[in-house]
Amino acid sequence: MDNLNYLIYNFGMKKLFTCLLVLGILSFGNAYGGILPSKVKEQTQNIELDETSQQARVLYVQNDIDGALKILKEKSESERTAEDWLMIGNILQDKEKIDEAIYMYNKAIAADPKYYKAHYNLGYIYLIQEKPNMALSEFKLAVKYKPDFSYGYYNIGCAYLKLKKYSSARYNFFKALDLRANEPNVYYNLAYTFKMLNKEKQANSYLELYNKMMEDHEL
Repeated sequence: MDNLNYLIYNFGMKKLFTCLLVLGILSFGNAYGGILPSKVKEQTQNIELDETSQQARVLYVQNDIDGALKILKEKSESERTAEDWLMIGNILQDKEKIDEAIYMYNKAIAADPKYYKAHYNLGYIYLIQEKPNMALSEFKLAVKYKPDFSYGYYNIGCAYLKLKKYSSARYNFFKALDLRANEPNVYYNLAYTFKMLNKEKQANSYLELYNKMMEDHEL
């Protein structure tokens, strides 16, 4: 991973934690919780960006979203890659122009139907719009095209929680843990899932693990 992509990756991972839906640590909320990231910025392998797209990505990482958007809009639509469409969608979502962001993510998918990041970001929007079935379809495509994508399985679990399909949620949270065992909110949602399955012992065990991880993060 080169320095630019390393910076983008870490910026993206840091941004994930700004999108948490906070539920009480000592008691369970009445909705799903955990990570609902709106961005997936790590660069996939074997994708080379042209100079314009590179400049836009640097500006976006530096939080100059208007500058990044201006550069990307200077490219003709025929020249825009799936990555370009995704970045425009991210910027519009940052600006809370959700319908326009959806359009751009769909343009990214049209440019590359196997582009997991666009499916994932589209699923995120559907999930926060209380459209869990539509979200589920997109998240499943994201993990189909990137089977080691832990956040994809995590949000599949969140969608199943919204649908009250707790056994399916549990399965996908465990899939997420297999790929990324150090994410506290997976443990929290597993605890909530076990509570909904009337398995109090397992629920308390995962809640204790969650609390311990949160304490360790504060040290």
